[in-house]
Amino acid sequence: MNETITSHAVHRDDEASKIGMWLFLFTELLLFGGLFLVYTIYRHLNSAAFANAAGELSVLFGTINTIVLITSSLTIALSISAIKNNNAKRAKIMLWLTLIFALIFMINKYFEWSAKIHHGLFPGMEHFMSLPPGEGLFFLLYFFMTGLHAFHIIAGSIFIAVVIAQLNKSKITQDDYVLQENAGLYWHLVDVIWIYLFPLFYLIH
Repeated sequence: MNETITSHAVHRDDEASKIGMWLFLFTELLLFGGLFLVYTIYRHLNSAAFANAAGELSVLFGTINTIVLITSSLTIALSISAIKNNNAKRAKIMLWLTLIFALIFMINKYFEWSAKIHHGLFPGMEHFMSLPPGEGLFFLLYFFMTGLHAFHIIAGSIFIAVVIAQLNKSKITQDDYVLQENAGLYWHLVDVIWIYLFPLFYLIH
């Protein structure tokens, strides 16, 4: 009888954890959905200026980062598959690979941002202030939205690092891997957001 009650309590906590993560992800979707709507409206109002400004971005950097993030979604999915099959070692390897891909993304973003800042395109810089209003608005949205996304990459990386630490302590197992699943859900959301950011800023001219 006690075992049944304990088992039910654990199951209930797992379900609550999953529901909590889905609710959190929903709020994140609302946040970025609102930003995408703002971007779409301003792009419609300043189509020529946005097209000119988009020409300043590197499609190569954007493409590389897209490939990197899609691959990282695969590695984190493989890590969950590994722990389901009771292979903690492979799960940790896949999570470390996910962190490496996250680092590659951030390094690419650092160089991309540095180039734009070097050319004075960061909001508040002298050259930025001289840009036509529409182009200035494009770069304002670019830095804000990609910066917010980069923040989520960092937060997701910390989440994954916590999961690795829990795996090392054997606190995540074949029978209890909800935390790892939640980390995977969060990471997939980060990737999906980028898949929308990439064409909006880099490909639509």
